[in-house]
Amino acid sequence: MPVVRRQSLTGYRLSLHGDFQRVYAASSKRRSNLMSWFVARQASPARGPRVGLTVGKVIGKAHERNRIKRRLREALRRHVDLLPQGYDLILHPHRSVLSVEFAKLDAEILRILRQANAEAARSATTAVAHDLSAGPAS
Repeated sequence: MPVVRRQSLTGYRLSLHGDFQRVYAASSKRRSNLMSWFVARQASPARGPRVGLTVGKVIGKAHERNRIKRRLREALRRHVDLLPQGYDLILHPHRSVLSVEFAKLDAEILRILRQANAEAARSATTAVAHDLSAGPAS
């Protein structure tokens, strides 16, 4: 039986407060059934895609917040290759993530990642079109 290598989120974590603040300032809040999310272009895209999780105290006690984060990390780990290149993504889950079936959570994460990739492609196309319309640099 082949050995399945587990992909880790270790190199894909958004951890600095300033990075979270930059993403919040550079993007608008998007909502889905289970969470709100933010996506913004990185200041230096050489780092690769990153994802951050924010689970506030309003969600519940520490053990509930930790369980939500563990569930989200596992769903993200399965789809780490779909994180938009050169972008930072922040997920802000609702309390319902605690009780939803994992398959539904996984499908929601997949849908959010696809939307984030579509937005990244759209913004890259807009940036290229803007550069072309500016004309040659003298």
